[in-house]
Amino acid sequence: MNSPVVIQDHVRLKSAPLSGDRLALLQKTIERNRFLPVPPQEENFVGDGDYLAIGTEFLGHFVELGGLREDERVLDIGCGIGRMAVPLTQYLDPDEGQYTGLDPAPAGIRWSTQHIGSAYPNFRFMHLDIANELYNPNGSIRGTNLSLPFESNAFDFAIMTSVVTHLPANEIEPYFREISRFLEPGGRLFLSAFVMGPESQRGTVEPGPRIRFHRTSEGPSWHADKTALLAAVAFDDGFLDTMLHATGFDIALKKLGHWRGQTGSQHYQDFFVAVKSSRGQGS
Repeated sequence: MNSPVVIQDHVRLKSAPLSGDRLALLQKTIERNRFLPVPPQEENFVGDGDYLAIGTEFLGHFVELGGLREDERVLDIGCGIGRMAVPLTQYLDPDEGQYTGLDPAPAGIRWSTQHIGSAYPNFRFMHLDIANELYNPNGSIRGTNLSLPFESNAFDFAIMTSVVTHLPANEIEPYFREISRFLEPGGRLFLSAFVMGPESQRGTVEPGPRIRFHRTSEGPSWHADKTALLAAVAFDDGFLDTMLHATGFDIALKKLGHWRGQTGSQHYQDFFVAVKSSRGQGS
C-alpha cells in the first residue's frame, strides 16, 4: 500500500483534484507569495523548519495522496498555529470549500483567527480544551472520553498531522471513532505517525540523527524522550491499522517515511490515508 490512493473507488467526485504541473505551479506560487500570513518565529510552536514550505509540501500530499478536492469540507485536528491552513487558503474554493481548525493551544487559535480567519471567511479556528500533558496539561476534556462539537457527516476530509505522535495509546481509538462519526461515507483521514516495524525494533535500521525511540513499558507505544513521554510517540506496526479498522476505516494508503534513515521517501513521518467505509456508518 505504498502508492497514491485511487479516491475514485471510494467517493463520488464533483471535481477532480489538481495534479501534475498545475499542482506544482500552485505550490511554487504559494511559497513565493510574500503576502500570506506567517507567524513570527518566536510565536511558532509547531516545530522547526520553514513554516510556509512545510505547509505547502503537505498541501501536495493532501491532494496527491489523499485526493483532496477544492470543494471539500476539511477538519484539521491539532491545527497549531495554522501551518496547514495557510496553503489551503490558496487551494480550497472560497464558496464551496470549508476549513475548520481545532487545537488545545489557545495562542495558536488566536493568531490563526486574527491573521487567517479574518481574511478568509470560509476558514474558522476553534479552541478545544483537550487535556494533553505536553500542550495543555490542565485541559478539561479527557482524550479517552473525546466528543468533538460536530454533527455526523459534517466533513469530507480530516487531517491529523503530528497528532498521534503526541498521544498515549489509549486515546487513539476515541479520536478515530469521533473522526469516523463526523466524516461523510467515503471521507478520508490523512494521518502522519511514527510506525515501529520489525526492522526498527531489532535495531537493524539506523534511525536518523534527530530521533530514536525506546520501549518504555508494555504495550504498543515507544517514546523518544523518557522524561517527556508525549514529546514523540511511535507505535508498533499494526496498532494504528487495527484501530482504524475497528472504527470503520479502510486503509487506502500506508506510506513509510525516511525518519528511520532510509532513502527513497519524500516525506519524514509515515503516512496513512484511511477511508470511511460502510462499517463506519453507525459510528
